[in-house]
Amino acid sequence: MENILETERPEQQAAPPFLVDSGSMLEDVRRISTKELRPLVNDIDLEGMYPEAVFRKFGKAGAFAQHVGNLTNGKPRLDLAIDAMSVAGEQCLSTSFCMWCQDALVWYLANTENTALKKRLLEDAATGTVLGGTGLSNPMKTFFGIETMRLKGQRIDGGFIVSGTLPWVSNIGEDCYFGAIFAVETDPKRHVMMCVDCSAPGVEIAQNAHFTALEGSRTYSVRFTEYFVPDEMLLADPAEPFVRTIRAGFILMQCGMAFGLIEDCIRLMRQLEKSHGHVNQYLPDQPGLFEEALANMRPLVANLCQTPFDQSTDYFRAVLEARLAGSDWSLRAAQAAMLHSGARGYLHNATAQRRLRESYFVAIVTPATKQLAKMLHDLKD
Repeated sequence: MENILETERPEQQAAPPFLVDSGSMLEDVRRISTKELRPLVNDIDLEGMYPEAVFRKFGKAGAFAQHVGNLTNGKPRLDLAIDAMSVAGEQCLSTSFCMWCQDALVWYLANTENTALKKRLLEDAATGTVLGGTGLSNPMKTFFGIETMRLKGQRIDGGFIVSGTLPWVSNIGEDCYFGAIFAVETDPKRHVMMCVDCSAPGVEIAQNAHFTALEGSRTYSVRFTEYFVPDEMLLADPAEPFVRTIRAGFILMQCGMAFGLIEDCIRLMRQLEKSHGHVNQYLPDQPGLFEEALANMRPLVANLCQTPFDQSTDYFRAVLEARLAGSDWSLRAAQAAMLHSGARGYLHNATAQRRLRESYFVAIVTPATKQLAKMLHDLKD
């Protein structure tokens, strides 16, 4: 298989007309998160509610458009996408994760060379008018020797016929889109990336599993039965060079989930200092530890976001290490918040136990902790 560590940096593009000023965007996202998302978190967590109205307001505020291009110089601001995810993630990781799914779809559309597809969907996806996600869990594992490709495609006039099943794709519904990759049957080493229309014939979505957290993420299995994907809906053929282009942004943006969760865990611990500080002071992990960790991680990730198309091994290693740190600190912060909360954190609707369950998702969503460790190990070879 072609080395996925080498590719050319794409040409920068002019700022899109739908981009919202970053300062007002973050203010709006915080206001919406505090006033409208916060009251819904238990319904999202326990009932599997998908906060669609809140999500679309994030889109109108510009939360999904910042990494398309900057107002002044055309550079994608992944750091602002991360900041928006972090703000929402202080209230709800499920919603923050869905924001990442939407941002990933926008990232694919922003970087594809298929101008017809870009014209058709980019603006609507970046503004939240069209919702969607990413089906790259299986391909990302396949490219690093962990799984085999679940989708197979056969070339015909005008496109491909695709069959197979993806077990979990998030932030989708009947009228949504997501990115996916299939292997070409006549040449299994050749992979093609497509933008899937969930409403098209041959695509069937179903909720076949329930999770211990992230139930409000509209996560479904997707079955393809002789699904025709026209050339106009292809993101990249072959897929490997495109994956090399988008992979750093794909991974870095996940740090927004970690940052928001850690921030809220710090808040929980600080909130308990007055009433329980006399005994919590004996716990090994104090809130200052996590404040310092965040103060170190945020600028590091923001700096990596400045060059998302850097294809050097050293850069990619730094991206993987930053993402792994986000997982590790999320787990540690959520456990500390639980221990600081004590029995009150063990109640059915307590924030501390929800954060603990959510923290494991940060560590297992692709690329999971074990995959990140393998990828870092492989880079040494």
